[in-house]
Amino acid sequence: MAEDESLPELFRLVNRRLRHLARQALEPWDVTVGQSRALGVLLRGGPLRLNELAERLRIVPRSATEVVDALQAAGLAERRPDPHDRRAVLVALTDEGRRVGETVRAAREAEAERFFGVLGAADRGELARILRVLAG
Repeated sequence: MAEDESLPELFRLVNRRLRHLARQALEPWDVTVGQSRALGVLLRGGPLRLNELAERLRIVPRSATEVVDALQAAGLAERRPDPHDRRAVLVALTDEGRRVGETVRAAREAEAERFFGVLGAADRGELARILRVLAG
């Protein structure tokens, strides 16, 4: 294996290509990859406290605040009081956020299908197994 084909370099190349394709897929909605991930978490999990959102995104709360601020400025998310704790705030999708989130999810799934479509089912399964091992 040549130096420029080492496993870390190949992994970086694939990751860079995936991120580039994701950014392209999200352009019509003016949403970043991080914002699309937050939309997905909120679609699946419903309204969440900011620290819960950060935890599910595996980012620090300060970064989650920035993501939510951007989603709120775009009219895709809102902060609302937690009905179970007056001191806490929940982050929830607006109707537009839900619509954009669903559309973005479909676009990202289609892009992933095109990207990984060059692999057969057995290779996809093996790649998923290996990535789970590497992810810990």
